[in-house]
Amino acid sequence: MTKGYWIARVDVTDPEKYKDYIAANAQPLKKYGARFLVRSGRFENHEGSTRSRNVVIEFPSFQAALDCYQSPEYQAAIKLRQAVSTGDIVIIEGYEGPQPS
Repeated sequence: MTKGYWIARVDVTDPEKYKDYIAANAQPLKKYGARFLVRSGRFENHEGSTRSRNVVIEFPSFQAALDCYQSPEYQAAIKLRQAVSTGDIVIIEGYEGPQPS
């Protein structure tokens, strides 16, 4: 089964209130088997636009990634995030094909 990923780029306008979103998203992320691969580390932007926070979350499947986002628990968390940030989230299926050699 191919893994699924959330790729998120976010600008936070109120870091203190954003902590409420982080607390609220923990339960649905755990429920759907999420694992943070990238969480606001140091970065360089070499092309295109960017935001101040970059996050990559891995799920056991593309369907789990979709189900988590659409869950009532995460939909409640979204309301907390949207009040104090602007962002982009892409849910994408992983790739398991040939790699450069």
